[in-house]
Amino acid sequence: MILITKLKQLSILTVLLLMTKEYPYNEKPIKVPRFHESGGFYTTRLRSKTMSKIRSKNTKPELLLRKALWANNIRFRTHEKKLPGKPDIVIRKYKLAIFIDGEFWHGKDWEKKRDQIKSNRAFWIPKIERNIQNDQITNNRLQELGYTVFRFWAEEVKKNLNACVNQVLLYIEAEREIRIPSNNP
Repeated sequence: MILITKLKQLSILTVLLLMTKEYPYNEKPIKVPRFHESGGFYTTRLRSKTMSKIRSKNTKPELLLRKALWANNIRFRTHEKKLPGKPDIVIRKYKLAIFIDGEFWHGKDWEKKRDQIKSNRAFWIPKIERNIQNDQITNNRLQELGYTVFRFWAEEVKKNLNACVNQVLLYIEAEREIRIPSNNP
């Protein structure tokens, strides 16, 4: 009974936190219409099946980066639920949060790509703009907690894995220098 009461309190707290989410520049959250055929949105079964295969966790680029970091003796946690935005990779010791973002979902070159969306524009444009807005909020909230945020595009990880790993390693090396001052005069 106590456990159920605590869960209810937690869910109420979660709702309150979501309601008090701060938006940058006092912006209101972008409203995304529900995706229903009655709302004028149309999709085929094939499209629906394809979209259902898209994962939010453990994507190929994410696994590539995780394996490369692990091979470099970097230990981390994945999808830390206690942090805003549930970063893909978290290195607690150095307060580093890493996200691997898909180009479409997070709006890479959004000003150019926005006009290329041909179908269901009334849904996709607000959806992606809302994702961009949420990314900004997540970055701000993590920085307030003292975390440094790295965001890599999925294609960047696939094509330049070494460059991404080197950025993380350089950050960690710099943090080590700051935390552990050398005894050399």
